[in-house]
Amino acid sequence: MTEPKIPADPVGAFMPHTITEPITGSGKGPLAGKTFVVKDQYHIAGRKISNGSPDYLAWSSEQTTTAPTVQKLLDAGADIVGITVCDEFYYSLTGANAHYGTPVNARAPGRMPGGSSSGSAAAMAAELCDFALGSDTGGSVRIPGSFCGTYGIRPSLGRVDLSHAHGMAPSFDTAGWFANDAELFRKIGTVLLDSATAPGTPKRMLVLTDTFERTDPMVADAIQAVIGAAARVLPAAEPVQIAGDDTLEIWWDAFRILQGGEVAQTNGPWVREHNPDLGPGIRERFAMADAIAPEEIQAAKEVRQRVRERVFSLATPDTILCLPTAPVIAPKTDAPAEDLEFFRANTMALTCIAGHTGLPQITIPAANVEGCPAGLSFIGWPGGDEALLDLAVAMQPFCVR
Repeated sequence: MTEPKIPADPVGAFMPHTITEPITGSGKGPLAGKTFVVKDQYHIAGRKISNGSPDYLAWSSEQTTTAPTVQKLLDAGADIVGITVCDEFYYSLTGANAHYGTPVNARAPGRMPGGSSSGSAAAMAAELCDFALGSDTGGSVRIPGSFCGTYGIRPSLGRVDLSHAHGMAPSFDTAGWFANDAELFRKIGTVLLDSATAPGTPKRMLVLTDTFERTDPMVADAIQAVIGAAARVLPAAEPVQIAGDDTLEIWWDAFRILQGGEVAQTNGPWVREHNPDLGPGIRERFAMADAIAPEEIQAAKEVRQRVRERVFSLATPDTILCLPTAPVIAPKTDAPAEDLEFFRANTMALTCIAGHTGLPQITIPAANVEGCPAGLSFIGWPGGDEALLDLAVAMQPFCVR
């Protein structure tokens, strides 16, 4: 077997403090011979993490334990060849980091890679490794997966071990991974997903019309064309308005408040104590999180309960929900702030559905729009992760790279 090497990094996907020699796995198992990179959030024994913040890196100590999820991949035979850039404290979806730079999106030059797992997705787009480990709280695997034209998954909440990984908003935090090949994407699931599976075969597909209405028409049309082309491997499309008597704005605002309330408890104390140099937008979000009142959180929890009741009534076993992963192609790296706020709000209106419910969601590289990737997503039933991964394999002939 060929010894792994640290790849050249022409796209700035790796942290300056990345590893200089591969961390080799067992060399045997389902992932033997494969290489992967790790978001700078997961603990690796003998190494520090930065959470995307140089100030945190300087303050932190070397870890004594390797995160179980990382260890499982090593035990399955894979080798680590890089530690990747992430947005500061995972509190953004653009992929820009004021300190470590914005990784280049090789599949959409001049455009953002998406965040917060930006470096992991950029490494996949540049084919620096076979797969990549990220995490997803509000869309941090799904959005860079869409923008960088790769497969990505937000698993069912709790099905992949997140111990010894720095947290953001625990009631929403999940692990997640990227791959360029659907078969490998599926195989990683056999290594990382726990036994709480609810196997099945999709027999019903609900197309979420209100998510398509929030999506750029060119993106929506391209995604719809792929759904039509793949009709023989998909259940018949049934249109439904996912928000029912609510609106996606109400759902997104409740997510924003609940996420911010948890951030104020997880990373807020360290930020308040150490006053780190935070990049544009990140400091403002921490200030917003600190200002959230208890009554706002209670009202948001009531909305979350309504969301769960509504979505669980639809996402029954063997039913999949179909939607665009992101409402736009990747914004340009020099996009003005007002455009990015529009992108963020519309994106979170789509990603908050799986966030509120803890349901699994995959993104597949379905189409190109103006030369840029656009992802198609499927949300499954509780524990239906494996069925979604199988669907990614079935959909691979209809996808683009």
